[in-house]
Amino acid sequence: MRSVLSKAFLGAIFLSLYPFITGAGQSSILTGPRTPPAEAAKLLLERFGNFKAAGAAMAPQPEFMTSFGNDKEANLAASRPYTSSDGERFWLTIIKTGSDSAAYALLTEAKPTLETSQAQSGANTGVGADSFVLPDRLLFVKGSALVAVNRDLARASESRSLVDVARAVADTLDKGQGDIPVLIKHLPDWQNVQRRILYAVNENTLRKAISNQPVLDAVSFAGGAEAVIADYDTERLVVVEFNTPQLATENDSRITARLQELRNQGQPAPTAYRRVGNYSVFVFDAPSEQQANQLIDQVKYQQVVQWLGKNPYAYGDAVREFTQTTLGVLVSVVKASGLAVLGSLVIGGFLGALLFTRRRRAQQQFGEAYSDAGGMVRLNLDEVDSKTDPARLLRPGNSI
Repeated sequence: MRSVLSKAFLGAIFLSLYPFITGAGQSSILTGPRTPPAEAAKLLLERFGNFKAAGAAMAPQPEFMTSFGNDKEANLAASRPYTSSDGERFWLTIIKTGSDSAAYALLTEAKPTLETSQAQSGANTGVGADSFVLPDRLLFVKGSALVAVNRDLARASESRSLVDVARAVADTLDKGQGDIPVLIKHLPDWQNVQRRILYAVNENTLRKAISNQPVLDAVSFAGGAEAVIADYDTERLVVVEFNTPQLATENDSRITARLQELRNQGQPAPTAYRRVGNYSVFVFDAPSEQQANQLIDQVKYQQVVQWLGKNPYAYGDAVREFTQTTLGVLVSVVKASGLAVLGSLVIGGFLGALLFTRRRRAQQQFGEAYSDAGGMVRLNLDEVDSKTDPARLLRPGNSI
């Protein structure tokens, strides 16, 4: 009897963990005995709203990390089981990266892999800076953290609980910049292509996404460069942003020389290339060079100057800002005073005219028949005033 009960108990445990170890559209985040990094584990609290921890934080298995292409930025990760008030079970995995851009890059790298595994497109949930949800999982990024929420069973009609868990977790995380990388917003028609982009913060991600293009070997991410890859029909646009004009110039020189070499050798090369500010812009697989250049023309570049040391113009900028602020306040005060005086004159004139009109009409009530001075001064020669005192009038035949 004890053997039967033991087998039944082990079977129940296996069934509860089955969704996490199967590969058919499920998440492989079954955690092992490894100790997770403390920096990631401390973000997995004992409770998130109505969701309570059901175990200790553990390190995710390598199988789960393959969703992110084993990116070097995904080096601080921890997973922990949670249960809701109605008994539904979830797994939370937090990946702590070195920057907001790195976290966003992991999200864009995982999205195509997860969508392909479930043969469907994910929708944005409005959680964090960006997110997408599938029937059994939700991923979102906030600040420098990427969070994956998985549940035991994939119930396509019940994604609400995933969003509830994600919102509870997001409320505890630092928002960082609170937005997606600004480089994405400089793409042509970025709102429509945002769901079809790949963000890269290292050379490996870029070269893996654009294979068989030797020109990208000349691109260096030293100094914190970042890149975005976006698809426009048959065209593929790549924009690499460098932090300083010096880095942009050095990379542009290498890229130009490499392009010339590739064209002379008849090897694959981009349809068009151009430096735009601190951007290196490539267009691959375009129907023509003219169409590729038209796409490059739509790339927006906004110059930002950052001083690596002390800004030598800080005092002048402060004086100019103070002067502009003072003048602005002075002009605002003068405008406000002028408007107040004008308003007072208008309101006073209106009220004065109204009172004068009412008084004059009251006076005219006693002199409607005849008036020799507009009702202001009137002689009662015709004795039509009903309020005239007859005792004070001269009778006929009497003289003074």
